[in-house]
Amino acid sequence: MQESTVHGSSVHGELTEAAARLAAVGERPAAPCPDPVNAAMIRNWTQALGDPGGWDGVAPPAMIQVWSMQGLAGPRQQGGSVADEPLRLLNEGGYGGVVATNCEQTYDRYVKVGERLRSTMRFGGVAGPKKTGMGEGYFVTWYQTWYDENDERVAEMMFRVLKFQPRKRPDGAAGPAKGGGGKAGKGGKYPLQPAIGPDTAFFWDGVNNGELRVQSCDDCGALRHPPGPMCPSCHSTARGYVVASGRGEVHSYVVHHHPPVPGRTPPYVVAVVELEEGVRIIGNVLGCPPEDVTVGMPVRLVFERMDDDLTLPQWTPAGAPPPQEEPEPGPGTAEGGLEIELTPTFVISTALATRDFTPVHHDPGLARAQGSKDIFLNILTTMGLVQRYVLETVPGAELAGIEVRLGVPAYAGDTLRLTGERVDEHTLTVRGAVSLGDHVTATVRLKAEER
Repeated sequence: MQESTVHGSSVHGELTEAAARLAAVGERPAAPCPDPVNAAMIRNWTQALGDPGGWDGVAPPAMIQVWSMQGLAGPRQQGGSVADEPLRLLNEGGYGGVVATNCEQTYDRYVKVGERLRSTMRFGGVAGPKKTGMGEGYFVTWYQTWYDENDERVAEMMFRVLKFQPRKRPDGAAGPAKGGGGKAGKGGKYPLQPAIGPDTAFFWDGVNNGELRVQSCDDCGALRHPPGPMCPSCHSTARGYVVASGRGEVHSYVVHHHPPVPGRTPPYVVAVVELEEGVRIIGNVLGCPPEDVTVGMPVRLVFERMDDDLTLPQWTPAGAPPPQEEPEPGPGTAEGGLEIELTPTFVISTALATRDFTPVHHDPGLARAQGSKDIFLNILTTMGLVQRYVLETVPGAELAGIEVRLGVPAYAGDTLRLTGERVDEHTLTVRGAVSLGDHVTATVRLKAEER
């Protein structure tokens, strides 16, 4: 980790020392599970998440963390989590925002109603500071393992959160700037809109007309991009434009994995393309997997519609067919998918059913103070919805594990659409998308025998 000084104190040094000390401790007992596995909590969980139920005396496997959640006062009374010290240090250093990013659960067997579980925890590590879509932050990782009364392991979990500095709005307040975060596509506004001024209006007018316009100097004829008020060659302010052929080759590129970008599903390629006319322009490469992109690859211009008003010039391999625009999903459950309206009641009730009392899932004011535009789904609910989708898709299957990676937040008022693909007999991949892009990508493993 590199040094980071926040609010006059060195967060990095204290974190490094605490992380090394906690990792050296290894596995240690966690706070006692407050309740035995019971039908009332299972019923609350299944009703809140819309799970069809029928668990016949066993708990849904994605509930495993619920049994050790301590509630509002529990952590202070029982000693809390193995990660409490790093999280406290980050809070004191100005990293007050928190959002879960990854969770991986392995199920040895389903737990039964009446069982009283115990769990252990071990510290994984701290990584950062890193620039993320939420702001600068640190990733904190820990592991938890659950055992039955005979000390046999029943489940294990890796859990990772991002502690970040909430970004400031232009007016100085915490939270997202006004006007951001609309719905992309028909009927909504893509959240990342270009700033259009006197120097760039001709370019966007060209895009709207299906042209890629490159600024030219009316005196010396030099071409330049990005546009500007003065020719860098002769310093003339007389300017015009030419329409580019739309052909070029990849000069350089990066494969973007993180942080999440609204409307984009990682990984994807951002390339600098050198046009036949000699200037270079940045855009995404569509129509081929990232591993197929190479420096020098011939590409041609395509236009990608982002919403009713915004179209972006992008690139595709010279021989690839034009990309097809995805049709808008209809209301209700789509064929082969699951569609869930994220009402405020749903967001709050599912957080409570998973015993998660973090304010960003219940209190809009506190959520905005931490850099969010509204309350949003917690990761335990997302895990449960992935489980629900898989078991509705493969009835009778028994889950061996779920791995989820969160992307953009799933805010109240949005719609979550879950779709999936069967990789092989025992593996499914699941994607959960909201208007801002992919909320979750998951891999679900199934056991060989059916339950």
